[in-house]
Amino acid sequence: MSNWNASAPQDNADPSPYEPELGSLPDGSRNAGERGDTVNKTGTTTVGITTDDGVVIATDMRASLGGRFVSNKNVQKVEQIHPTAALTLVGSVGGAQSFISSLRAEANLYESRRGETMSIDALATLAGNFARGGPFRAINPILGGVDEEGSHVYSIDPAGGVMEDDYTVTGSGMQLAYGVLENEYADDLTLSDARSAAARAVKSAVERDTGSGNGVFLAEVTGDGVDIQGHESFDDLL
Repeated sequence: MSNWNASAPQDNADPSPYEPELGSLPDGSRNAGERGDTVNKTGTTTVGITTDDGVVIATDMRASLGGRFVSNKNVQKVEQIHPTAALTLVGSVGGAQSFISSLRAEANLYESRRGETMSIDALATLAGNFARGGPFRAINPILGGVDEEGSHVYSIDPAGGVMEDDYTVTGSGMQLAYGVLENEYADDLTLSDARSAAARAVKSAVERDTGSGNGVFLAEVTGDGVDIQGHESFDDLL
């Protein structure tokens, strides 16, 4: 009878063709923070503001690696995902892009099946469900849209939490941008006023946050659709 023990190391032994080849399994103890160093992340600033006439969303244009190295200076971090709604990219680039593609596809499918566009509240709920149950890592986008109920801005946290507000900010420059919006926001803002306020908020973050910079993309969302424009200079917006 053999005394071979499968758990004991076999030095200088040739593998048997009749035995399974053993390898290493993924280490489930690895957390998202450890993976994060290998993911291209956007340290960024994104702003969403509601008005009676629509929604303004503003983002900076810089993509960085952990906020320490600029990997791209002209990134459009806001995308149309619905006839009258747009979503920002915040967090890991791959996760954010996949999130937008999935949400846009579901919104299009809903419209094809029902012959009507999804409400912004339902779109926000779907976004929260995707963030909570999907493979999207380290995302914290803003969803802004207009429907029959009016203008809406939501922040979607990485755990799937959905919070609606009159204005909101996400990203690495959020504290700087919030300081501006606390003074700038009013219930009677026009779309033009909101564009200026959003641009000032992003500019304040660009001045001090190393993960934000290189200009601003502004999305104007109304009942007629979504218009997105990039600006390398803030001068014409303030």
